[in-house]
Amino acid sequence: MKRHPLPPSRQTQFKALVLGVLLAATVTGFALQSAAPAGVSMTKSATAWLGSLDDIQRTKALLAYDTPARRDWHFIPKAERKGLQIKEMTEPQRKLALELLRSGLSQIGYDKATRIMAVETLLKELEKAKTGTPLRDPERYYFTVFGKPSDSTKWGLSIEGHHMSFNFVVENNKVTSMTPNMYGANPAIMKGNEIAGFKPGMRLLAKEESLAFDLLGALNPEQRKKAVIAEEALKEVRTAGEPQPPTDAPAGIPASELTAEQRQVLQSLIEAYAGNFADDLARERLGEIEKAGIQKVSFAWAGADKPGIGHYYRVQGPTFVIEFVNTQPDAAGNPANHIHCTWRDVRGDFAMPVGQ
Repeated sequence: MKRHPLPPSRQTQFKALVLGVLLAATVTGFALQSAAPAGVSMTKSATAWLGSLDDIQRTKALLAYDTPARRDWHFIPKAERKGLQIKEMTEPQRKLALELLRSGLSQIGYDKATRIMAVETLLKELEKAKTGTPLRDPERYYFTVFGKPSDSTKWGLSIEGHHMSFNFVVENNKVTSMTPNMYGANPAIMKGNEIAGFKPGMRLLAKEESLAFDLLGALNPEQRKKAVIAEEALKEVRTAGEPQPPTDAPAGIPASELTAEQRQVLQSLIEAYAGNFADDLARERLGEIEKAGIQKVSFAWAGADKPGIGHYYRVQGPTFVIEFVNTQPDAAGNPANHIHCTWRDVRGDFAMPVGQ
């Protein structure tokens, strides 16, 4: 397939584009999209992006809805993935791809995603002395549409690469599934000197980590005994890369045993994840949690109770499960500075009931 790499003079511009710095030309479009339901915006954006592709590109970008590849996901750095990667797009196609990414996310979620993509430049610099490691490149993110997007069809979307995986299903212009959803960060906090334009103190996924520490710290000794499920943190989120979520029963302390103040911290933690999605999707998912009963949501912790040492937590209710792990060192060797966190639907990811 013909590739469309940017000339050297434009590579810096593209990195800025990924960071959102040069998206002023599309901000108006995003603002207009935000007034429409996410499903409508996603259908419109997917149609525009697919329409910009040539026939060869489209063979990678557009697959059948029922292909097993739709449920093949992961956030590790892989040599090959399904879909069309940014590297293979022209600059106008890249802009349309980023608009498609934005259509399912809030501004906060979009900013996190584009920063995670841009951090690949930092990883490349930090790992330049290593051999045999996967290529670090902000253009190695893949876009795939499953089925034909329209106002009256069911179709899927995958946007995926290292430390990022978004999976949506849209039916009749309504988003019916938005999991698995994954964000990762390496480094979680930039330490040491400025490298490749990344300044010390830069932090990704701050609320996802700090609010959980706040909740753990707010527990009294008896509550803490229930919440802490293991002295050592899990090494990874469960069922990573598998098509369905974990089916274990909730662990830890239920919200029904928390004080009103503690429940508010728990609510804020859940909102930090739900708030990554477009506003109407976030409201729907939070509404589902409320309807199922916030008192049925449990919080579980494993590992150290302070940053810099491996730690893990889980938030689970009747409709969802959040998992967070920070045990690996970052690329510079700083311990427990490498986050993986996921949001999954315990009823079934990919709009597929558990067991199918």
